[in-house]
Amino acid sequence: MSARLLLLTDRTLVPPGRTLVDVLREAAGAGLTQVVLRETDLSDGERQDIADAARGLGLAVIAAHRPVMGSAGLHVPAGASPGRATRWGRSCHSRAEVSRAAGDGAWWATLSPYTWTESKPGHGPPLPPDAFENLPLPVYALGGVTAGNAEQARKAGAYGVAVMGAVMRAEDPAAVVADLLRAVAP
Repeated sequence: MSARLLLLTDRTLVPPGRTLVDVLREAAGAGLTQVVLRETDLSDGERQDIADAARGLGLAVIAAHRPVMGSAGLHVPAGASPGRATRWGRSCHSRAEVSRAAGDGAWWATLSPYTWTESKPGHGPPLPPDAFENLPLPVYALGGVTAGNAEQARKAGAYGVAVMGAVMRAEDPAAVVADLLRAVAP
């Protein structure tokens, strides 16, 4: 993984009058390079259409839970197997889960919750800052990440940040992405 910012999709958070592809277009225009395509409730064909649109915008697509043709990788839930995927990451909720993911061959992991999150009320408590120190693979802080705390996540040891709600809910996704990219720049 080279991107310091991953955007996770959730079309249900997009403000009325806009589409998920609108948000992706604006985010890509602001410099986003990788997106984790969730939308796991959609059919494979519907997910493929979104993935194709995202790739058309210049985004590398990482499919969540199940593969999408042409994706750059697969992101699986905690404890799940990546099947035959060769480039994959896992959702983790503790340092021990990150270590297991590394031992299983993961290339990256998300570690959550970084802080309290509006997208998953009650999910927590937040991990202690030292949870992100000296991990065996690149880890993205996830959960409640904003432009205001992304730099802190990097300073705590996260390779980068993974964001969903802050961008999906934004009236100006491009501005939020630009702020996040500045906050996580090496």
